[in-house]
Amino acid sequence: MPVALYHPEPAVAARIAAAVVAAGYAVDVLPDPDAGLRPWLGQCFDLLLLGSSAGAAAADPLAAVRLARSVAGRRLLFVLTDCDSRAARLTALSGGADDALGWRCNLPELTTRIAALLRCSQMAAGQLGAGDLRIDLIDRRVERAGKLIRMPQRECDLLAPLARVPGRPMSRAALLKAVWRLDFDPGTNRVEFHVARLRAKIDRGFDFPMLHTVKGEGYALHPHRGVPGLTTR
Repeated sequence: MPVALYHPEPAVAARIAAAVVAAGYAVDVLPDPDAGLRPWLGQCFDLLLLGSSAGAAAADPLAAVRLARSVAGRRLLFVLTDCDSRAARLTALSGGADDALGWRCNLPELTTRIAALLRCSQMAAGQLGAGDLRIDLIDRRVERAGKLIRMPQRECDLLAPLARVPGRPMSRAALLKAVWRLDFDPGTNRVEFHVARLRAKIDRGFDFPMLHTVKGEGYALHPHRGVPGLTTR
């Protein structure tokens, strides 16, 4: 999920961007809005991070947040302040921010809050995400790394519960209940058959496999490369 970031101090912007990238998100650092808002309006992002502690934002922080809100539209707006004060946070929230935080010494909390905001936003929009995988539950549309993956309803239904708990294995019994509404094991290979078909679609041709077999526990969707102790068969 792309994150757009503006902070008037390039060194600070680079530091914040590095933390957000390390948390697993793509970041686009925006130019100074004094040069015009066209580059901001043309960006594709899910969340806008606004540093509002210097420059024009310091002169009128409320106006700066309202301007950013107009750029973000219905997308998420997170305001960063150099001083983690109650007054600064209230100003940001009253201007239309979805969250606000003093970023200094708070980078771990910042990335955790970003993840929580994006997760809640996706759930509200009927979407799921894990790494570069996106699932639209309403349109039953699946993408990985921006590439559309066509799959029948059954495979989409199998992928969704795995994507809801990325990194955690789901047992065969749990998948039978979630996908086929079965409280018993019918003794067929339907789970294995559909997992194999799903794995071929979401893993083949991409940089690394996401769908893994966890011995003795079931199957897990891992959004990152190099998870030890797992197989892709």
